[in-house]
Amino acid sequence: MRCFRLSAALAAFMLVLSGLVGVPAEAANLLANPGFEAGSLSGWTCANATAVTTPVHSGGHALAGTPVGADYAQCSQSVSVQPNTTYTVSAWVRGNPVYLGVTGGPSTWSGNSSAYNQLQLSFTTGTQTSAQLYLHGWYGAGTYYADDVVLDGPGGNTPGTPSTPGTPQVTAVTAGSIALSWGASAGTVTGYRVYEGANAVATASGTSATVSGLKACETHSYSVAAYNSAGESPKSAAATGSTSGCADTGLPKHALVGYLHSSFANGSGYVRMADVPAAWDIIDLAFGEPTSVTSGDIRFTRCPVSECPNVESDADFAAAIKAKQAQGKKVLISIGGQNGQVQLTTAAARDKFVSSVSAIIDKYGLNGLDVDFEGHSLSLNAGDTDFRNPTTPVVVNLISALKALKARYGSGFVLTMAPETFFVQVGYQFYGGSGTGDARTGAYLPVIHALRDSLTVLHVQDYNSGPVMGLDNQYHTMGGPEFHIAMTDMLKAGFSVANTGQFFPGLRPDQIAVGLPAAVSAGNGFTSPADVQTAVNCLVKGSGCGSYTLRGGTSPALRGLMTWSINWDRYYGWEFQNSHEPFLNALP
Repeated sequence: MRCFRLSAALAAFMLVLSGLVGVPAEAANLLANPGFEAGSLSGWTCANATAVTTPVHSGGHALAGTPVGADYAQCSQSVSVQPNTTYTVSAWVRGNPVYLGVTGGPSTWSGNSSAYNQLQLSFTTGTQTSAQLYLHGWYGAGTYYADDVVLDGPGGNTPGTPSTPGTPQVTAVTAGSIALSWGASAGTVTGYRVYEGANAVATASGTSATVSGLKACETHSYSVAAYNSAGESPKSAAATGSTSGCADTGLPKHALVGYLHSSFANGSGYVRMADVPAAWDIIDLAFGEPTSVTSGDIRFTRCPVSECPNVESDADFAAAIKAKQAQGKKVLISIGGQNGQVQLTTAAARDKFVSSVSAIIDKYGLNGLDVDFEGHSLSLNAGDTDFRNPTTPVVVNLISALKALKARYGSGFVLTMAPETFFVQVGYQFYGGSGTGDARTGAYLPVIHALRDSLTVLHVQDYNSGPVMGLDNQYHTMGGPEFHIAMTDMLKAGFSVANTGQFFPGLRPDQIAVGLPAAVSAGNGFTSPADVQTAVNCLVKGSGCGSYTLRGGTSPALRGLMTWSINWDRYYGWEFQNSHEPFLNALP
């Protein structure tokens, strides 16, 4: 977070589009008008594209798409597929850069080519019953051509089975149960099975069920399938719910979270702890950094007088922290940042991380820890494709370390995380453990999932980001309310993880805050206070959402807003604080 910079997503986006596999010579094509021989785009949904008679790969027509402005001329088609089934995809392409992919799954691409060449990939479905194939170009790159597109594999349902039930809704929760209801399936229905992953956890003769025997403050994700004598329907989309009984960390319902430059000034000036206004509910001390990338030995060095002439003494700093805590504020040590690369490659580094972070917390009497791992701190080894059971040492050791810290300090320990979108939401399209593209895509997902019942707040950085595909399967860009709406909705609703066949369950709304730069100098993607509040009103109340439809429903308990940083906000006259604190306080 330290510097004004482009994110890993923007720098590496072109690298994640890879991974080629073979396709049968004679394909059972599920696509309509796959070679555009209708002389039109019938069966396809396209922008800035048309059917042309030259150049073609075969037959009399092909697709021509020309990106215009911020549009990259996407053509897509959705087909019915079977769950837990592998499909192959191919297309013949030429011209300017062209991308072939499956929404929520793998992609591949071809650069400039004067002759047709074939792109190929495969994907495996999870619980889904439909798949969307797409082709598109790239911003301002010129016209691309595509022909003879194939999506090969079994389609539709088994004859005689019921149709897919409606997506379940959580209707009630207790500390030990989650109640669900869903829309009925068409056809003859004997009953319904409620699934958590691959395991049936409840059955029902009607369209509701209660899953009991759960622990307090746990998050679960459920899908539903109907069955009769002919077999079982495809599973519905998943819904996420959490049991009650979570520990009270003492935060207000809607909180303002800010980073305080405690070890450097960064051009915005030093702000003494005692001078931080009372509007800030969580104050993250930036940053604790390692002695070396792989040591796990975290040190927190306060800003030197040469850089921060008005820096207070250690004693005054500690006293000011205690005064903030007496006001109900939480003060955390934030580990990492842009320059603090932390790779816990060994058990020794893990243990040193726990002991050194504990020493910082104990020295200043802090309330907890913020994990701000960026850059190359987290990545996934090839073959590590199950976010629920990670195998990559830097991920496994971080999870173990965070669990140890939580156990050491108990239920009142405040744990927050501030990943970039590249490490979280981009996991919807690309997952690093697949062994292709950038190994960092989605790499925070196993950490978030493993700590979800201990996590106080996740505030993904909705800035320094490239375009990110949302649950509407459209790319969203920084700077306006829709980006924050789409990115936050993914955290609440959950999402399928690329082509792994797995679903990342959403978080509780009280665990989610929106991460923002305080001012134009603080990071790429500054959003005006009015647009931020438009986004929050959509997320909390369901109003002012524009063309976007919330997949996760409204979130009246949305935790609030995070900003980089308190120092930059002071530098710009406290616009962020003065605009958003009264707004948050007025929310229901």
